[in-house]
Amino acid sequence: MRVSPLPADQWDDAVDRALSNMPIERRNPEAAGNLVATLVRHPKLTRAFLRFNFHLLYGSTLPERLRELAVLRVAHRRHCEYEWRHHVRMGGEAGLTPEVIEGIQRGEAADALDRAVIAAVDELEDDSVISDATWAALSEHLDERQRMDLVFTIGCYGALAMAINTFGVEPDAEEHAER
Repeated sequence: MRVSPLPADQWDDAVDRALSNMPIERRNPEAAGNLVATLVRHPKLTRAFLRFNFHLLYGSTLPERLRELAVLRVAHRRHCEYEWRHHVRMGGEAGLTPEVIEGIQRGEAADALDRAVIAAVDELEDDSVISDATWAALSEHLDERQRMDLVFTIGCYGALAMAINTFGVEPDAEEHAER
């Protein structure tokens, strides 16, 4: 672990301000989890990142199920165990079945829109651009704002996976979704 979670006795007003958009019951080291407890070592960065991330989680035009499908594909591609475990649970709550989650790891999906989302992740990961063919496939199901939210979701969770992997953030104790 390169950057450890901030110990509880060091959580101060700056940390509280950084987490001001979170529900009050989650603004403590135990409830916040290892990722947030690590990020709060840099309160200004945490506040800015969480504002963006909360849009993707709670204000995005993208359906939750598709968001979670995209995030899981990013986590798989980036070899980010923390992100994977956390979003397997969230994906299940959003309607992803165990079979769909297994397919995400293989880059396979039965549904045309799911295939297009997986292709979008893979293309952005490989080439930093979504191909015309994949954009057209996405356009058959998603409006312009949804496609924009998809691109930013993929990018945000790719950046977050890099940070998690680089900092050495360990999965939370309650996250048991092994691959």
